[in-house]
Amino acid sequence: MSHGYQAVGWSPFKKRYDLVLGGLLAGYLALFSLATLLLRPEITAETLLIRAFGTAALLLLHAVLAIGPLARLDGRFLPLLYNRRHLGVTMFLAALVHGALATFQFHALGDAPPLVSLLASNTRLDSLSQFPFQQLGLAALLILFLMAATSHDFWLAQLTAPVWKALHMGVYLAYALIVAHVALGALQDERSPLLAGALGAGVVAIAGLHLAAGRREAALDRERRAAGADGFVEVCGVDEIAEGRARVVTLGGERVAVFRYEGRLSALSNVCRHQNGPLGEGRIVDGCVTCPWHGYQYLPASGASPPPFSERVPTFRVRVVDRRVFVDPRPLPAGTPVAPAVVSESGGGG
Repeated sequence: MSHGYQAVGWSPFKKRYDLVLGGLLAGYLALFSLATLLLRPEITAETLLIRAFGTAALLLLHAVLAIGPLARLDGRFLPLLYNRRHLGVTMFLAALVHGALATFQFHALGDAPPLVSLLASNTRLDSLSQFPFQQLGLAALLILFLMAATSHDFWLAQLTAPVWKALHMGVYLAYALIVAHVALGALQDERSPLLAGALGAGVVAIAGLHLAAGRREAALDRERRAAGADGFVEVCGVDEIAEGRARVVTLGGERVAVFRYEGRLSALSNVCRHQNGPLGEGRIVDGCVTCPWHGYQYLPASGASPPPFSERVPTFRVRVVDRRVFVDPRPLPAGTPVAPAVVSESGGGG
């Protein structure tokens, strides 16, 4: 956070996550190799490893791209979102092994240096069947390298959030390049309806998840609520907000998260100062609103991070009348303390 940079510390949860991730990757590589040897006993060890790591990287990339929209559609996927960077780096390492092995097998034994051979051996840009698909894979690998190398918060601070986010949106360009790399490479060689169907299903699934999440977000932003004479807007009932959680509403074109905790209600901007994460999809942890993306925390009554950190988000006035929640849509300056609205569990509100 803002207080400075420390060496990455692996919590017990992160350690378990990484152990499970490593175990799943090793298990997949073993099962893929066994199945391939049973079906294609003549395959060479180099080709087997190239395909095993290549398919593993492709599956991991689909998982990386699916986690974001899945977490927006169903909060049960949020724990996967917390450590998506680990998944992304693992995916890059698998893709790097695939690329290194392929480059060695096809370009290391000639007169030209391997990278020169890769870039210059095929220039048939005018032919679909002979298109230089390996160059597409190399371009995708370079994008994934930049993302993996800048995955730490140090680079987020150095590059600034807009630049960092724009760089990491390059994952979609990398995905398109990889789909083309597979379609023009492996699918041209194998001509397998199963492989083509699996790749197509993956593309459709990723596109469908993003469209579904986008429709949900658009519906939230289209909400229109009339303000009363005092400027406050009725947003929901008290019982519509779970303890320790939030209800996200759009007021004046801005998303506001109304949190319920310990018999009180507080409202603050839904946008985390770290990477614009959705605070309203997080929860109250140790008395603080905790962003579901990377764990940045804010005191619900002031929108300020606890000392020694300095992040702040705007706050909003809240009141409760007859178990209905009203919010003043006019944001207060970031970090402004606001007295929480008191919720009477016996039926009234204050």
